[in-house]
Amino acid sequence: MRMRKKPNLAARMEKCAQLLITNPMEYRGRWRELKPDAKEVRLELGCGKGRFTAETAEQHPNALYIAIERVPDAMIIAMERCQEKGLSNVFFIDGDAALLRDYFAPEEVDFLYINFCDPWPSHKHSRRRLTHENFLVLYRGILREGGQIHFKTDNHDLFEYSLFQFPKAGYTLSEITRNLHEHGIQGVMTDYEEKFYNLGTPINRCVGTKEHMDPEPEFHPIAGPAQNHPAPDIQETSIAEAE
Repeated sequence: MRMRKKPNLAARMEKCAQLLITNPMEYRGRWRELKPDAKEVRLELGCGKGRFTAETAEQHPNALYIAIERVPDAMIIAMERCQEKGLSNVFFIDGDAALLRDYFAPEEVDFLYINFCDPWPSHKHSRRRLTHENFLVLYRGILREGGQIHFKTDNHDLFEYSLFQFPKAGYTLSEITRNLHEHGIQGVMTDYEEKFYNLGTPINRCVGTKEHMDPEPEFHPIAGPAQNHPAPDIQETSIAEAE
């Protein structure tokens, strides 16, 4: 019996083409045109294979959901998941978090999700962490006042570091937990999250709410996509020791 080959990435991408935004800068200030009745815009950084993306977008049909992912193989799986559910309120960007202010206008985003980002444990790479103060200031440039960042990680040191960063960038913290699923599964899981939950690894979560600041904290432009930076040396000083 002859084995059927899986469709190649290009063919699979073409089938999901209607979900991919290839020119995100052209939508700056106009994202709601993709869903004129959208009551809010939700943005996810690093959606991976899209389990969280698809299920969250399905649960909030009145929201416009934008997911960013830099790994094509993962993004295709995420788009296929959304397509299989027949979702019309979710779109994808193959882009970089450092360029968010080029993709979105001020106060255009209501919710921002950061799930299980790279902890960049070396002190010399701390500015690459998506919860570094400068990244959090970057997000202020696209979040509305009162907008929220929902952050989850299995990395204890990154979480403790992040709790210190949010207030410095003008966010009020709430819903802080160091064991989210202690009494049963809470909310939508990512594939990665389920794996570590089953291993008994505690999941950390918090919500940062953007507060008014006058003057606004200064944002320092971030150099280039993360892929152009050297990979972190995981043998070096841990986040807790470095900070």
